[in-house]
Amino acid sequence: MSESGESKTNEGKVYGLAEAELAERPTVFREDLFREKTVLVSGAGSGLGRAIAFLFARLGANLVICGRDEAKLRGVEKWLQGFGATVDVHPMTIRDPEQVAALMEATWARHGGLDVLINNAGGQFPQKAIDYSVKGWNAVIDTNLNGTWYMMQAAAKHWVAEGQPGNIINIVSIFQRGQPDIAHTCAARAGVTYLSKTVAVEWAPPRIRVNCVAPGCVETEGFNVYPPKAAEMYAYSNPMLRAGDVQDVAEACVYLAAPSGKFINGEVLAIDGGQQMWGDVWSNGRPEYFDAADWTVRR
Repeated sequence: MSESGESKTNEGKVYGLAEAELAERPTVFREDLFREKTVLVSGAGSGLGRAIAFLFARLGANLVICGRDEAKLRGVEKWLQGFGATVDVHPMTIRDPEQVAALMEATWARHGGLDVLINNAGGQFPQKAIDYSVKGWNAVIDTNLNGTWYMMQAAAKHWVAEGQPGNIINIVSIFQRGQPDIAHTCAARAGVTYLSKTVAVEWAPPRIRVNCVAPGCVETEGFNVYPPKAAEMYAYSNPMLRAGDVQDVAEACVYLAAPSGKFINGEVLAIDGGQQMWGDVWSNGRPEYFDAADWTVRR
């Protein structure tokens, strides 16, 4: 994102929604739904995390936001405050369990508790799996899997110690058919999903719900990371023949966090336009091998 909040372009195509658009995006939820509630969103400086934070703030929540880029977080902070929200900004990395522990300590000290934890922080880069370096593999696993776990466990320990209910929503992905060119994040997101299903059972007695939201091809400024050919094909990843937008994911998080989701636990809510039943996604563009017109069986 640029300092103005406008998305970068990918060969003339603008991806993602600017702040002014997010501030006025229609929503089905009432304005005071999360009044006097505290919501923590990781990776809130851009993309899905920013959109999620915007919507919860518009619905009356106070926000705790974290991420690695303080400048982006400060830009988001100003908008959230414009909705009347109290906003705590924590520049940090979720890869460090000590920083995560400090974040939770600060949140409980300031607000006396936490109502909803949205684990959105994560990232990946398109590359053939055979070419991954050890450093590249570990970077994705440490953020998407380990970092998410540190956040989950740290919040749960506070909820249990204080006798408070909790609500965790993990942003994962559509990984069930594999994810060519981003195998590292496929492994991490699958791990988070089944970790979530497991602790949803373990943590039900202390009243902690754990669910996942799995976006398919949802347009964010992150599309600019991928080759133009790949980004253009995302619209064909599902039978609706279009990409989703960040508000689709934000509203799914609100649905799970609100009383509407009070009997949903250990679930994965796919926001993918039917992608699981339909399309293939190649983050580096589909190889010529699979574009061949002759589909004769090769021996």
